[in-house]
Amino acid sequence: MSNTQADERERGLQFLPRFDAKGLLTAIAVDTESRDILMVAFMDEDALAKTRETKLAHFHSRSRGKLWLKGETSGNYLRVQDILVDCDQDALVLLVKPEGPACHTGARSCFYRRLEGDGLERLDE
Repeated sequence: MSNTQADERERGLQFLPRFDAKGLLTAIAVDTESRDILMVAFMDEDALAKTRETKLAHFHSRSRGKLWLKGETSGNYLRVQDILVDCDQDALVLLVKPEGPACHTGARSCFYRRLEGDGLERLDE
């Protein structure tokens, strides 16, 4: 990539998402009200397009190798209020209104434990 392209991506106002070699961007879902990090997932071009079109968070399921609408089976949708783009456009923050727990374990957030020594400590929710 030329310096001009890099400068446009990093400082310009054009959306030029930079997908990795597998065609993915990192997407971090953050509660728009509490600002708690709810989950981290990956988006391909299809997931990004569907998210922008429907305002519901879609991701690329790496384990299933396909498009995944968060909440399609659980009903715990993430309603996207805003999308923030990082400086080199390879990661997104989705500001969302969660409709139920974000984690498949039933926890409000996938980040419900902290590293304590060599073990994990559950955080109070």
